[in-house]
Amino acid sequence: MCAAVVEHVAVEGEVRAERRRILVTLLDDLDELTAHAVAALQAEIPAYHDAGERFVEDLRDQVRSHFRVKLVALLEDRMVTLEDIAFVRAAATRRARAGFALEEYLNAFRVGQQAFWEAVVACAGERPLGHAAALTVAGPLMRYCDFASTHAARAYVEYQQYMVADADRERRDLLEHLLAGEMPTRGPLLAAAHAHGISGAARMLVATAVTVEAGVDDDAPHVGSAAIACAGLHDAKTLVVVRHTEIVAVLVLGADADPCRLCDRVDALQQRLRGEGIALAMGVSTVATGVEDLPRAYQEAHVALAGVGEDGGVEALARLTPFDYLALRADDTARRLVNPQLRAFLDEDRQRGRVLTETIRAVADADLNLRVAAERLQVHPNTAQYRLRRIEERTGRNPRRIADLLDLLVAIALDDALAATS
Repeated sequence: MCAAVVEHVAVEGEVRAERRRILVTLLDDLDELTAHAVAALQAEIPAYHDAGERFVEDLRDQVRSHFRVKLVALLEDRMVTLEDIAFVRAAATRRARAGFALEEYLNAFRVGQQAFWEAVVACAGERPLGHAAALTVAGPLMRYCDFASTHAARAYVEYQQYMVADADRERRDLLEHLLAGEMPTRGPLLAAAHAHGISGAARMLVATAVTVEAGVDDDAPHVGSAAIACAGLHDAKTLVVVRHTEIVAVLVLGADADPCRLCDRVDALQQRLRGEGIALAMGVSTVATGVEDLPRAYQEAHVALAGVGEDGGVEALARLTPFDYLALRADDTARRLVNPQLRAFLDEDRQRGRVLTETIRAVADADLNLRVAAERLQVHPNTAQYRLRRIEERTGRNPRRIADLLDLLVAIALDDALAATS
């Protein structure tokens, strides 16, 4: 029994001695071990391979620091503390500031750990005693990697959250300047304006949006604003801010760009967001020529927003005629001025699919040419003629007389505006 105990103690002592030999050897060869690990990192992480010499020097310093801490802690047979890896926070901040993805940064810990373990195995050699000694450091190495990478990830995310909050404050401050009709004159806000393509004389549209579904997720405005910012609506990135309960965006137009085309892109974006479960009502202004004109454009965007129905959609003033705009802005008095007979006609026609209403519009668009109107409606001219007679019988207005046609078009426009907001 005593002989077995003595033999076990002797074997354990030999393993500890072998483990110390391995660790001391690696510590003596720390520069070579570091160089091997850095090469592995550059080979496996593309962003690290493409970085400059200054970054590589920083990477080499970080790898060396991690390896030294591990080796010293293993030699002293103790746990690693946050004080031991205090250098990690600064490095995590530098990686986040440089724009490295978090998954790339954390992958570096895995690659570095693998390079270190391969060096341990190589130093242990082929003898059973070396294998036994290597196995005694496997657990502590895994715990070190978990501990250090968790601390690094926390520092990385904290810095990113700070940067996001700081950028959000900057965008808010910039928008408040712009909605007051003022262009920042210097400093970070001026740089932010230029980054968004905004200059004192730029041509711009203002869009404002709100969510329209009851019980919608509180994050929906922020998700919507992020989607608008990343949608590539124009060449520069779009300035978008969640302001109180609304999303406000400043859309920059090129010198000769068509505002209606930009509004079409806003339409497509709104439809895409609806498909993703975010229903927005969006109002878009007419063109603001210069920053001083933005307060007016912002008010116009609200006017347009008021014309969007409960189901959401886009109302863009840049695509409206003056006639359409007047109908959009009409109050209850204007609607009461519509002849009751006309109101009754429109109510009934709406229930029947608006066939006669569309006929009136087609006649107006065809400059009272019945044949052209019939072609656009894809009906026979006799059918179009029959519809006009029915309209006159039910309204007392002849759609082929200018004064009567105007009465009909005004009533239709007011009815459409009322239907959109009800």
